[in-house]
Amino acid sequence: MATRTALCLLGHVLLAVASVAAAAGDAGKIGICHGRVGSNLPPPSAAAALLKQNGITKARLFLPDPAVLPAFAAAGIDLMVGVPNENLTFLAASGPEGAAQWLRSAVLAHAPADRVRYLAVGNEVLYNNQFYAPHLVPAMRNLHAALAALGLGGRVKVSSAHASSVLAASYPPSAGAFDAASLPVLRPMLQFLADTGAPFMVNTYPFISYVNDPANVQLAYALFGAGAAPVQDGALVYTNLFDATVDALVAALEKEGFGAVPVAVTETGWPTAGHPAATPQNAAAYNAKIVERAVRGVGTPKRPGVPVEVFLFDLYDEDGKPGPEFERHFGIFRADGGKAYDINFA
Repeated sequence: MATRTALCLLGHVLLAVASVAAAAGDAGKIGICHGRVGSNLPPPSAAAALLKQNGITKARLFLPDPAVLPAFAAAGIDLMVGVPNENLTFLAASGPEGAAQWLRSAVLAHAPADRVRYLAVGNEVLYNNQFYAPHLVPAMRNLHAALAALGLGGRVKVSSAHASSVLAASYPPSAGAFDAASLPVLRPMLQFLADTGAPFMVNTYPFISYVNDPANVQLAYALFGAGAAPVQDGALVYTNLFDATVDALVAALEKEGFGAVPVAVTETGWPTAGHPAATPQNAAAYNAKIVERAVRGVGTPKRPGVPVEVFLFDLYDEDGKPGPEFERHFGIFRADGGKAYDINFA
């Protein structure tokens, strides 16, 4: 029995290590989020054509929109499809059969399976949707079982996108630790991710960290600026907040015994208006650096050989977004298809 347990644990470790390597292979090209909370958005066919024209082959959709899925799939875009929070209760209670029914009707009826890479089950549930928290991991398990029954268990990874506030501590990065109140949900989720080779997904915005705490977060440090004062953390040196946030998550994963689970950044970006620091110039500087790092396969100080898969937010401005004015100005492209600022995705 001890030998069998040891072999099982070894299998989990090897799968997790392999998943980090797979994530590194996936990270070479940038993805872009396509939010749809706007009144003047171009049709999905135009959005898909715009991505293709700019050499972008990955997109995150926040819900399985039946108008968007076929247009993006037809353009050869690989998809991260969001499973809305309001679907979690049903998916958790319905078992694999109900999850398979949902998958077929909501996703696979509109996009071929070979275009779907991820299901992002819920968005920031542990941040502002605690009602759904008990349903999150059961829904993920049922969707994974449904995918396996459909022969897609190895291809389509199931995870959930978290706000970076899932960390209770993040400075210095080696002190990274998850919020204790979230651990009853996170611990079984981390086991699920390790068992299935899926990444831990996080939405992180150095811009918002700067806006919320300008006294302690330098603008240059948030922007990958050359003049930023570095942060020394033991033997590691951090010159930007993006790396520090990712490595704080890695440290938190290690503390929970899941240090080999990869991290994917499912949203990051910089707005062009709505705040003194939200300018086209700053957005161009931040997003260009993110693209450059993805293309070059740059890792982080803690994982120097492991590139981070990243999805930039957002394809277009969304004038229907709630919250501060800057929330409506993350668009990389204008509605007419022109770029909001100079950026190259090659």
